[in-house]
Amino acid sequence: MERGAMLAVCVLCWSCGVCVVTAIQRAEMFPYGTLSGDLVLAEGDDETSKVLSLPKPLYFYDSQFSQLYVATNGIVSAQDLPMEKQYVDDGFPTDFPVVAPFLADIDTSGGQGQIYYRVTETPSVLNRVAQEVHRGFPDAKFTPTHAVVATWENVAAYEEPTRTIGPSNKVNTFQAVVGYDETDSYVLFLYPEGGLNFFGTRPKESYNVEIELPARVGFSRGEVTYLYFSRTEGPHYSVTSDEQSVKNLYQVGNTGIPGVWLFHTGSRYSFENIVPASIGGLLATVPPGGRGLSLDTTTPEYAEFEYSDNTFDPDNQEEDDYPLTGGDPEFQPAPAGGEHSESLQPASPDAPSSPSEDSGRQVSYGNEDVPLTSEPRYGSEPAQRQYAPPYSPEAVPEGGAQHSPEQHPQVPLEVVDVYPPPRNEPRLSPGGHVVSVDEDDVDFDTGVIQYTTENKETCARFQQQCSQNAICSDYATGFCCHCRPGFYGNGRHCLPEGAPQRVSGKVKGTVTVGSTPVELNNIDLHAYIVVGDGRAYTAISEVPEPVGWALMPLAPIGELFGWLFALELPNSQAGFKITGAEFTRRADVVFYPGNQRLTMTQTGRGLDDHNHLTVDTVLSGQVPFMPPGAEVVMDPFKEIYQYYPSVATSTSVREFSVVSAERGSESFSFQLKQNITYRDCRHDNRAAAAETLQITMERVFVMYVKEERILRYAITNKISPVGVESTGPELVNPCYAGNHDCDTTAQCIPLEGQAFQCQCATGYRGDGRNCYDVDECAESLTSCGAHAQCVNLPGSHRCQCQSGYEFGFDGHTCVDIDECSTSPCHISARCINGLGSFQCQCQPGFYGDGFYCSQQQGQTVRPKTQCEQHRDSLQSGFEEGGRTKLGAFIPQCDSEGRYRTLQCHGSTGHCWCVDSRGQERTGTRTPSGTPPRDCDKPDEPERPKTHCEHHRDSVQTTSPEGYPIVGAFIPECDANGQYRSQQCHGSTGYCWCVDSRGQERPGTRTQPDSIPTDCDKPDEPEHPKTHCEHHREQYRLPSPEGYPIVGAFIPQCDANGQYRSQQCHGSTGYCWCVDSRGQERPGTKTPPGTPSVDCDRPDEPERPKTHCEHHRDSVQTTSPEGYPIVGAFVPQCDANGQYRSQQCHGSTGHCWCVDSRGQERPGTKTPPGTPRRDCDRPVPVGPTQRPDSVCERWRASLMEHYGGKPEPQQYMPQCDPDGQFRPVQCYGETTYCWCVDQDGREVSGTRSHDVVKPACLPSVAPPTVRPLPRPNVTPPPNTDVTLLYAQGQKIGALPLNGTRLDATRSKTLLTLHGSIVVGLAYDCKENRVYWTDLSARTINRASMTPGAEPEILINTNLVSPEGLAVDVKRRLMFWVDSNPDVIETANLDGSGRRTLFEADLVNPRAIIVVSSTGTLFWTDWNREAPKIESSTVDGQNRKVVVSDGIGLPNALTYDSSAGLVCWADAGTKRLECVSPDGSGRRVIHPSLNTRSGMVYYRDHF
Repeated sequence: MERGAMLAVCVLCWSCGVCVVTAIQRAEMFPYGTLSGDLVLAEGDDETSKVLSLPKPLYFYDSQFSQLYVATNGIVSAQDLPMEKQYVDDGFPTDFPVVAPFLADIDTSGGQGQIYYRVTETPSVLNRVAQEVHRGFPDAKFTPTHAVVATWENVAAYEEPTRTIGPSNKVNTFQAVVGYDETDSYVLFLYPEGGLNFFGTRPKESYNVEIELPARVGFSRGEVTYLYFSRTEGPHYSVTSDEQSVKNLYQVGNTGIPGVWLFHTGSRYSFENIVPASIGGLLATVPPGGRGLSLDTTTPEYAEFEYSDNTFDPDNQEEDDYPLTGGDPEFQPAPAGGEHSESLQPASPDAPSSPSEDSGRQVSYGNEDVPLTSEPRYGSEPAQRQYAPPYSPEAVPEGGAQHSPEQHPQVPLEVVDVYPPPRNEPRLSPGGHVVSVDEDDVDFDTGVIQYTTENKETCARFQQQCSQNAICSDYATGFCCHCRPGFYGNGRHCLPEGAPQRVSGKVKGTVTVGSTPVELNNIDLHAYIVVGDGRAYTAISEVPEPVGWALMPLAPIGELFGWLFALELPNSQAGFKITGAEFTRRADVVFYPGNQRLTMTQTGRGLDDHNHLTVDTVLSGQVPFMPPGAEVVMDPFKEIYQYYPSVATSTSVREFSVVSAERGSESFSFQLKQNITYRDCRHDNRAAAAETLQITMERVFVMYVKEERILRYAITNKISPVGVESTGPELVNPCYAGNHDCDTTAQCIPLEGQAFQCQCATGYRGDGRNCYDVDECAESLTSCGAHAQCVNLPGSHRCQCQSGYEFGFDGHTCVDIDECSTSPCHISARCINGLGSFQCQCQPGFYGDGFYCSQQQGQTVRPKTQCEQHRDSLQSGFEEGGRTKLGAFIPQCDSEGRYRTLQCHGSTGHCWCVDSRGQERTGTRTPSGTPPRDCDKPDEPERPKTHCEHHRDSVQTTSPEGYPIVGAFIPECDANGQYRSQQCHGSTGYCWCVDSRGQERPGTRTQPDSIPTDCDKPDEPEHPKTHCEHHREQYRLPSPEGYPIVGAFIPQCDANGQYRSQQCHGSTGYCWCVDSRGQERPGTKTPPGTPSVDCDRPDEPERPKTHCEHHRDSVQTTSPEGYPIVGAFVPQCDANGQYRSQQCHGSTGHCWCVDSRGQERPGTKTPPGTPRRDCDRPVPVGPTQRPDSVCERWRASLMEHYGGKPEPQQYMPQCDPDGQFRPVQCYGETTYCWCVDQDGREVSGTRSHDVVKPACLPSVAPPTVRPLPRPNVTPPPNTDVTLLYAQGQKIGALPLNGTRLDATRSKTLLTLHGSIVVGLAYDCKENRVYWTDLSARTINRASMTPGAEPEILINTNLVSPEGLAVDVKRRLMFWVDSNPDVIETANLDGSGRRTLFEADLVNPRAIIVVSSTGTLFWTDWNREAPKIESSTVDGQNRKVVVSDGIGLPNALTYDSSAGLVCWADAGTKRLECVSPDGSGRRVIHPSLNTRSGMVYYRDHF
């Protein structure tokens, strides 16, 4: 064929043996609808979806995109769309990236159809995409990893209200599927039979002219950068050209299947324009058995798959309705007499390997012969190629028959020339000129640039994302977290099995009761779940009375917690094992008969420091009114949850009764639709979880307590496979029935028949019926490392860093906090950071304590004590007028500088005693109004808590209102703290006798209403098993076969059942002494082969451990073999337990001196092999110690900006040991590097992506002394006029030569590392520049004089400060905050702050003030109704200036010469001006690049 010939010709042939062509059926489209996990686009004429973030980016043409938007008007775009009038009636190309299955003016208002969309990794969808691609592009190596499915179902064309009475009966259904992997993307368009009933739409502004524009189908890249500073049309591709070609969409296709169109749409490598699939030949009707050619599976991670003829109903089917099968359909021989009688049999070794090898072959579907008449093609087509008319002679393949046009419908397939037309500079309207400032005109330094690499996520890099109670496992495609034995969850969050769980959070939103809206302002929600029997208790406090009664039926608020921690029946799992602690649940509730609607969103935000789940709830909508004092009765019910990858859904109808004195008993109902989305890990290819599970809520109790304003829900929950009954006439194991007597902190383990075993939950000890918390901290069962301390929690513990330390990058290791990075010292002092602390020293020529320095040398005084330094450091934050900050505690020192033994807080009135280091003495704090303790009186020896008291206190977990947990057994102790001999369960009524350790004496348990056993009567001769014997039996028979676990320690008991005083491990050979409870006596463990300790010798009185000994013991975590961890530093303590003055690292050989708290004394560390310091001599601070350099300060600032955990691809400045910038700088762990000068500025032309880094030479010698680095102002050069601009982390100055930009003289005015400067304003009276910082959430200013430093004016209650304006005349500033949507004002020093407007604002952006008239103007990016407004500077006379014909008004300025307000619109691409009263509007420039800032100067913008 010639270059201009048809690439593919689709010919319809009416001959014997061939059936009529029909399109695919709706049932054969890709699954869609809410049950397939789809989101639903809002109804309307011009709606755009919320951003659809892609898990991995896709290539469209040759560009990468990470997000998509779905729009009403039949398109999918890679960027947010402008208003429809800017594109819906225009042809290709568009200004923005577009995938258009049917671009027309579509309207779904009033329920006229639905638009669904989702991104999915479902194997059946990906497998089907792969099948289509490999059939259309046989040479493609394509394995899709993700797919985006967008479906327009029964949508109608827009009709003018005056032209139609009711909804249109002409509706269309079509679908677009984008499949992609790491390098390529393909798009399928599907048009089912009967799916297209209108083929174009009328323009909205056609008035009375009868004109209809055919729908556009195809692709457009959008505008692309041209010659660095301009933009031009990108490539585009059209499938249709007129109405007839639109009608052909469902009658023909380019895949061999009518109504199915396939295109190669993007590649990581060279890609010029869209490539259509090229399967020609006859388009035949699908045989009953399937459709199309069946290939071997093309995605190795998914099973093989065939098209199914099952009917798909989006209301009751799931996404995986396409069966995964392992067979291929057979190809039957063609009947004799055909033009080609040879059959294609894949099973035959002689069969051709691909259809292209023999284009004349026939593929037989049942009795229908389908000749493959054209050769499939694949590859990039020339950009200028045009398809020939469908019936030109050269369009017929060689050797094929020519058919007359009358026999076939037209099949136009058009490719538009991709090269851009000549650029036409837009003409300017009279009265103005546009000067464009582009980034390439000036050497803008953007600061931090995100750079991504395609590295696989591995445990080595991301293990910190797993729970501390999980293990991380690497797989071929990534890593997954798995909870350790004894814990459950999704690996990222793990909880101890069997332990009760707590939930806390806030409830907010607006609930309308009847017609009265009630605001819920972050009121508290608490829940407690007894996992052992599935009971979930939820309490919401401070609920206003009207809404409290009305919310009683809304038990689904608490049902979430029941689903998360439900009692599991066999072959099921509760929700927390799937979701972990981070998820989002959205539920829509419709009440009947009143049809009130309420939306509920509950967001799981992780586990807090106490291992409690945090869930925030937002309610919005209307609920029916409930009479005060009414009771709500809800019957038990069942609900079926359907599970998909990363989402679980359910739909149900609930009935409830309302009983009130006024109305008696009334029946109501509500419908609940919900989905729960969460993060799933599929890298391990584990077996899929059950697709449906049933949750049974056996008891539902709701109540509102008016006096306490508390709303309560109590629900008993069980989860099981669908159809399984948790109760029935047959006997059910008590573990599944929930009527066992195990402790609330124990697991019920079902055995055969009715037997069961109670086992204390992870982190608890006991016999299962009585369990108490294990204090892992006291028993040294923790993994807390150096500089960390252990905090015991119910069932677990957590590690927290000591003062002066914080968790490092891995989230587990404590690293020193660089206090000096916050500049705590005086401006004339330098800060010296140390391990866990810091020092301030005045610079030479200054005198003072470092927190305050002056040039006047006072009398020689003693050095300040720790108390005085503590006091003065807190008093250093003086406000104007010399007053300390309200509420701050200031320690009190005596005349000697020591801490006073009694300290009191001046604000709260609390008092307490302290030791010599200022540390509070436990138990000495007294509240305001009570006599303080006598701190000079020695502490009375306080007896430690007994075993019973520990047990009782660990169980007495109270609800938010202070009551014990309902149903929990609380042991009773006597006056001496010992167990009372008889114990009774307050809820069940059972009573039993216990021994001195609280263990139940066998045979003493009695039922309620029966006579309890006399527990003071001695037992029969047969004594019950002792604690030691229970302990021993527990480890002897742990496996089903009854054999002890190999290597397990089995305790040894004497003849009386008591622990032998010496215990030895049979496997390791270690021996140790124990007390009467079997607890190891510290310091008695001996390794194998060494003499053991005499355990019968009484212990000497043991003093409490010192700080050094605690430190040493916490570090000496031993390996399984009993040895300390290799390479860990273990502090050395003297005989009194104090830190030795000199410490040495056994592995590295370094030595250093420490103070009494074990903190290293600066300047004393010596490397191995060098003489050690005399640590008993004071060490003077050397003059060579320096403050942080610019590089180090920038690095610390960015580390804080990244939340302490920068990603591997994020930029962090690399500094040498002297603090200078390293000459080679790189993005994280990538090979994207460049050279910098001594100030960290990039050397032009040195960027490299190669593995070999660029050869960069140092530009500065290491200095010995450096000045204190700060962000100082460098004033602009002396010129008449200078343009100030903000970009990234700097404020720059660009001199003007008349009205021309002088780029060669541009300078950086101020570098602000770690900042994001957005708003910028200038005060010409005081020569100051003001700016907003989006990163730090501050408003700042700096004088434009040499060396001036920035000062923070406002740093509280700012979320997203953007536009900023300064009123020079009134000395005021104004700003917009686009997150809370407010406009505020303050004096220029930050005082007098107040809110001007907080209503009727959606997304305020730019703001200006005209000082001469005292008028404010601002823009609002409200997509529904964008506008420009004005008011006076005091907030009066607010009015709309412009609201018609604008899209995204961004930049705003004032033309002082003409008295006009002007704006640049990112939506319409126009620069326009208007009078302040809204009149005289005119276009200054019709086609702008998007601008975020603009100023007016001498008739130029």
